[in-house]
Amino acid sequence: MGNAFALYARPEITPDPRNAPAFDPLKGFPNGRKERVMIATEEEMQSAKLAQEDRDFCAHKLLKYRACRSDKFPFVFQCHHEKHEYMTCEYEDYVLRMKEYERERRLMEREQRIQHRQQQKA
Repeated sequence: MGNAFALYARPEITPDPRNAPAFDPLKGFPNGRKERVMIATEEEMQSAKLAQEDRDFCAHKLLKYRACRSDKFPFVFQCHHEKHEYMTCEYEDYVLRMKEYERERRLMEREQRIQHRQQQKA
């Protein structure tokens, strides 16, 4: 993707996705933000033996899809709606994470510009 080069070009403004956000999550949102809520509980995910990488905000849709597949087997094609819901949720989650990454990158870049201006004035 396009941001792969940014890791090498300007590491000082490239956020590490493994770390927590460095800036206030409400910065730039005067009316606040909608909080994301996990619908599937930890017990449900453990009993369904979900892998760690599948325990995200779309886990409840994955559980529904897997239940449909087990109920309708061997006619799993009848679960296309549940699969579509799950895949759409995963895509929207990915887009949201990329937006958060880009927001963090732009805030880092803005902070660096402000520091650079202050150094020039001094």
